[in-house]
Amino acid sequence: MPVSVPAADRRQRASAAFSLSFLSLVFSITAFSSSYWCEGTRKVAKPFCTGQSKGDHCIRFNSPDANNSNAVQYIWETGDDKFVDRKFHAGIWYSCEEIINEEGEKCRSFISLTPASDRGVLWLSIVTELLYIILLLTGVILMSVEMCYYSTVIDGLKINAFSAVVTVLAGLLGMVAHMMYTTVFQMTVNLGPEDWRPHTWDYGWSYCLAWASFACCMAAAVTTINKYTKTILEFKHKRKTLGKSLKIKYKFPD
Repeated sequence: MPVSVPAADRRQRASAAFSLSFLSLVFSITAFSSSYWCEGTRKVAKPFCTGQSKGDHCIRFNSPDANNSNAVQYIWETGDDKFVDRKFHAGIWYSCEEIINEEGEKCRSFISLTPASDRGVLWLSIVTELLYIILLLTGVILMSVEMCYYSTVIDGLKINAFSAVVTVLAGLLGMVAHMMYTTVFQMTVNLGPEDWRPHTWDYGWSYCLAWASFACCMAAAVTTINKYTKTILEFKHKRKTLGKSLKIKYKFPD
């Protein structure tokens, strides 16, 4: 007669691993498609006010010597109050910055901003992120099959082992992809176009979400491996207990 590990306990551990893996998948897709991996400001010179435009984001210049280049030069060199901080945010795909005195944003492809020597690393980061998401999706599908697949313990263990390998590999790829993007962004800050380089910047919520996805992925992998190991140990223990009980019942010689 087959020996089975308690189904309720198995299903509880499988549900925990599935929930963590699914959460990791949602976080990774959200972060990958957003443009808030990094946020900051650029210091740009204020434009001259035109028409009815007023406020602190433009320079009012009504001098009769408007055509005098020296007067204009003097206006631009009066200090930091003649500059304005323009907010920007950037992701894997594009970078956007606000438009002064107008609503909306102006976006550019982040790939076009990256130095030519680092674009290969950026594309490798993008490919690795896609593989990370694909492996996470594969792990989620395997875990859902395991939860709904009522068969022998051995079949469940095979699916469990494969999902553990896939999830661990996904976590390693995710870590490498996030680190490569971090390196590329820092190189773009130092060597990118002059009209894009930020004055101040920091990592945004998408970057934090990407690393939260990695943390959930590794937690799912640990939970899956722990479930596999515990199931094996319980299976061996019950098998050994059954063997002892049969030996006592039929009084087999040692």
